[in-house]
Amino acid sequence: MSTRAGITRRRLLALLTGVAATAAASPWPLRLPSARAQVPPLDAALVDPTLEAFADTLIPGEKRHPGDRAVAGAADGPGAVQAGAVDLLHFPPAGVAPVIAGVAAGLSARAVAYAVEQGIPLDPTVAPWVSLDFDQRTDLAVRLLDGSDPDRALWEAVGALVFLAFHTAGHLPTATAVRAGHPGLASIGFPAPDADGLWRFPEHSYGRRLSRPHPATTRGGHPA
Repeated sequence: MSTRAGITRRRLLALLTGVAATAAASPWPLRLPSARAQVPPLDAALVDPTLEAFADTLIPGEKRHPGDRAVAGAADGPGAVQAGAVDLLHFPPAGVAPVIAGVAAGLSARAVAYAVEQGIPLDPTVAPWVSLDFDQRTDLAVRLLDGSDPDRALWEAVGALVFLAFHTAGHLPTATAVRAGHPGLASIGFPAPDADGLWRFPEHSYGRRLSRPHPATTRGGHPA
């Protein structure tokens, strides 16, 4: 990776550190991108690959098969796509499903504009975002999240859902996700539940005395 790409990648990760917390705490901007009047409808078959490519830019992973174009293969092990990021984006309670085709169309429009500006030839057989290589996707993601793009809040909200999919498996019952080896929960060492699907913590202390009480402490544990 070049120095420019390395700096860009670090900048993207810095931007996304607070995205999941801030965007998840705010009302979802459920609207189509502001430039929708200039965005042609995206072929339905290209919606999910576009979302996969965007999610893989935020939390990269290995390719699912040799011909995988949406996942760039920029990291070892499973990433956001394998963790179900697109499933969470389509998950009705997440609130984005009604505008998900518009989100993908907006991302595609930004990818086309970026390619024209940078003089990058796009492969017409795949979605525009998929046609970009990983460094180009990263640079574009930084522009969307760190610039004056009119739909920045929307991209942040979608990015927050990508992170939630990886770190919480929010579209799945937690016990089911853990038992199935969900990659995000496995990466943070989330514990498996008991046989009945509940979590219990019988070992709930440090196992040692932390300090001696003040001699004037009352029997109820209060200062004298």
